[in-house]
Amino acid sequence: MNMKLSRTLSTLLDDPRLFRQYAYVDGKWTHGDGGREEAVIDPATGEVIGHIPWLEADQIRGAVDAAEAAFVHWRALRADERCERLLAWYDLLQANREDLATLMTLEQGKPLPDARGEVEYGASFVRWFAEEGKRTFGETIPSHIPNAALGTIKEPVGIAALITPWNFPLAMITRKAAAAMAAGCPVIVKPAGETPFSALALAELAERAGIPAGVFNVVLGEPAEVSKILCFDDRVKALSFTGSTRVGRLLLEQSANTVKRVSLELGGNAPFIVGPDMDPKEAAFAAVSAKFQTAGQDCLAADRILVHESIHDEFVAHFAERMAALTVGNGLESEIDLGPLIHAQAVEKAAAIVDDALAKGATLVAGDQRQAPGPNFFMPTLLTGVTHDMKIWHEESFAPVAGITAYADDDQVIEMANDTEYGLAAYIYTHDIRRIWKIMRALEFGMVSVNSVKMTGPPVPFGGVKHSGLGREGGITGIDEYLETKYYCLGALGSVSGS
Repeated sequence: MNMKLSRTLSTLLDDPRLFRQYAYVDGKWTHGDGGREEAVIDPATGEVIGHIPWLEADQIRGAVDAAEAAFVHWRALRADERCERLLAWYDLLQANREDLATLMTLEQGKPLPDARGEVEYGASFVRWFAEEGKRTFGETIPSHIPNAALGTIKEPVGIAALITPWNFPLAMITRKAAAAMAAGCPVIVKPAGETPFSALALAELAERAGIPAGVFNVVLGEPAEVSKILCFDDRVKALSFTGSTRVGRLLLEQSANTVKRVSLELGGNAPFIVGPDMDPKEAAFAAVSAKFQTAGQDCLAADRILVHESIHDEFVAHFAERMAALTVGNGLESEIDLGPLIHAQAVEKAAAIVDDALAKGATLVAGDQRQAPGPNFFMPTLLTGVTHDMKIWHEESFAPVAGITAYADDDQVIEMANDTEYGLAAYIYTHDIRRIWKIMRALEFGMVSVNSVKMTGPPVPFGGVKHSGLGREGGITGIDEYLETKYYCLGALGSVSGS
């Protein structure tokens, strides 16, 4: 790392020890044996933040060895003992919120207030699952067998591999890891190469919290190589992945031979439905919030905005007005709403989606890319007249590009909303309870938010249907992804046949 950036980090971080340029395996900070490393870039400036080692195959298998050894002792702890260690981790996340947010903004680009919010959000899952681990109750089954007691207990499934994305580099780890660790499972985290430093800071704080060596590991390397090793290793009993549907399908296939417990949180293509009774300004301002959070790089982002034809024009005018007020820039600066996209390829994809829509008849209402403050920035863009044959209709744009389409009635908008392979989240804005119930029940999505942009949090079973994934994270079901149900039959002594 260059000296200029070292001085910057020492100025920006209260605790420079949270910035680690190593992998973390078996409680040790580890270099790659092969000498390979990867630069991590600040997407806002293009500067190199630091470098991370790419581990060799034997080192990744060594992380599995460490987790296997740790599993014996970690699962043997009482649930309240694991809870205490996780709550200590939670306290450290809260105490170091500013440093964690700064690291996140440097590597991911999101504005500091958003990064602070993610630290709070991520920490909340640690606290939730620390407590939930004490409530993994079994059941007593009324016996149909004479002189026998029947029931179930919950036991940890084993080592869990967690492969996480760059758009929420801290919260996507804690939402998975806290559930697994509370259940008694050690974890091996493979963070995105674009945003490894949030994961490594979590490892540093986990160590300080007294999480034993081998329980929380962070491996770094070429994504396909690392994931293949983890998927093919039979000792890894669970795999949790957040990312694209394309990669999720591949990981599911690679995990088949070892019959892993697989949970997948994949792509989204959220419809945002606005009923004819809504105030156009209120709905438009909410749609802007739903579309442009994390610069559109969010699986919950409102990708297809479906507005009743009777208020369409007013809605578009208010949407454009609110969108024009958004500020774009370096997330470390004050009063920034949108940071950069993660890299140049994301900018190219956003431009291609806009060009495709315009070529097929959409109207560009706003979005002058000449105003972008740097090569990785994409100015908020609004398209109207979006139709089924355009890329923006079918693809998850992961960019600040909003597409609006008019509809005539409830039956039509239900059909339009469901016209996607994805089924993660949907939004409905209307005050008509009959319309709410009809549309909510008909939507083929795992999560539906009515008259609210915010829908997630620790108590929520987060997840989708169709090609948006398998399983749920958060809520009372999130820990079940890392537990097995063991049935027992206790026969009374002397009650066996013939005694």
